[in-house]
Amino acid sequence: MNLLGKREPEVYGSQTLDDIIRTLRTSFIEIEIEHFQSNIEGELIDSIQTAVGIYHGVVLNAGGYTHTSVAIRDAISGSEVPVIEVHMSNIAAREEFRHNSLISGVCLGTIAGFGAHSYTLAVEALKAYLKKVR
Repeated sequence: MNLLGKREPEVYGSQTLDDIIRTLRTSFIEIEIEHFQSNIEGELIDSIQTAVGIYHGVVLNAGGYTHTSVAIRDAISGSEVPVIEVHMSNIAAREEFRHNSLISGVCLGTIAGFGAHSYTLAVEALKAYLKKVR
């Protein structure tokens, strides 16, 4: 995520993570949007676990950890916070090893394949879910 706009722009587009966050904050002015990015699995786990009682939901792009991290799956499963899994690319249309998400089964839902707009769709889905359960 820290290389968005530079890494494989034909797959991930030219927007940076800061661009995406800025778009979300402009599109959803009624929602306080915080973001956290790390390439370190343990820091992602800590962030998910500390979201409990602070945030109403999490939009998570676990990147490559999607396919490998039982620990991130357990953090999501053990938290009380609804999590939407998001991917900019359609992971089902990519290399076979990307087809299996270890975290999908413990997430509220998954949105993939719409580039940076995947984040907008994820926030909209989370917003609709929270409206329904409140």
